[in-house]
Amino acid sequence: MPAGWRSSPSPDRGCPVSLDVRAAGLTEAVEPVPGRRPRRAGPRAALLLLGIGLALVTLCTPARAAEQAATPNAPTLPIEQKFYAPGPFAVTSAMGIGCCDSTGSKFDVWYPTDLGRDDERHPVVTFGSGWLSTPDRYDYFLRHLASWGFVVVASESNDTGSGRQILDAARWMLRRDDAPGSPFRDRLDTRAVGTVGHSEGAGGALNAMRMSDGLISAAVTVALPPRLYCLTTPANCADPRAITGGGIFMINGSRDALISPSYLPVPSAVLGPQSMSAYYDATSDSVAKVWATLDGADHSDLQGQPSCAGAHGACANGVYGFLGYPTAFLRYRLAHDDDARAAFVNGTGELFRETTNWSNQHSNIPAEQP
Repeated sequence: MPAGWRSSPSPDRGCPVSLDVRAAGLTEAVEPVPGRRPRRAGPRAALLLLGIGLALVTLCTPARAAEQAATPNAPTLPIEQKFYAPGPFAVTSAMGIGCCDSTGSKFDVWYPTDLGRDDERHPVVTFGSGWLSTPDRYDYFLRHLASWGFVVVASESNDTGSGRQILDAARWMLRRDDAPGSPFRDRLDTRAVGTVGHSEGAGGALNAMRMSDGLISAAVTVALPPRLYCLTTPANCADPRAITGGGIFMINGSRDALISPSYLPVPSAVLGPQSMSAYYDATSDSVAKVWATLDGADHSDLQGQPSCAGAHGACANGVYGFLGYPTAFLRYRLAHDDDARAAFVNGTGELFRETTNWSNQHSNIPAEQP
């Protein structure tokens, strides 16, 4: 494997118990010996192994239940649970494999190891990091998306608010689909491109969507700051009123009131939207739009690996709550997954019934497909 490329299984959030049954006196009974036909395990060995297996199940079941109970923002309903779990693909990451965006930064990629399995073409997701952060800080989250079949590309820039780097990354990735010798050749769904952004990168994701002329058709924004924060950098100001199509899922954390407040009594007429409520209201009804608040999350929880260890900034719970519904939204918008869509239907979708971890649920997605 080339330098800078790393392959691994999908993240494992199952039972952590493992067992080596090669105990003294059993090895020959249960393992083949080179040059000799394998022997069957005797009745005593078989009964012992059965007992060990039953004990493992007994230990593992409460361990798994306890793990779920102890996990912050653990999903409680089936759609979120489905997409919270790792997807069906092992994942390979490749750091700095492409050059360069308009600011000279290289590109990192996370993708299904078995690209094109069953002739599948993979949707592309371009990611924007928060201010002074780089994509490697979001490795757990980006690897999770790739396990669900997305090819994820991110500029290594730590200043993505303008959206240029995010759009540059998407266009570079799409060119790999017809590049001779590229592992992505004829493996990408070039008509299914989405973006995810965090903090400053959330504004960048909206800007990239606006500038893409329809290329980017879905966006997930996490911890989108008020426009007041970009007065000194006008190019980083995101204006959802300029987006007229596609789908947007806006997420903020309930503890992130300073940078991404749910409500703020400041008129939007002069300075633009200053809260998540204002951003949602300012987004055209021609956009399939969703907003929800992840309860207990702070500004940098998306950087969890999966807990808060290593997060750059305020983190309360870790990435757990950002695995399920954001993945489902991208599957709905980019892979036409009707099961995922059902989570976001206005008033009746699963997201509206999930009140353990989510609040401020808003959506304009109708029950029937338009």
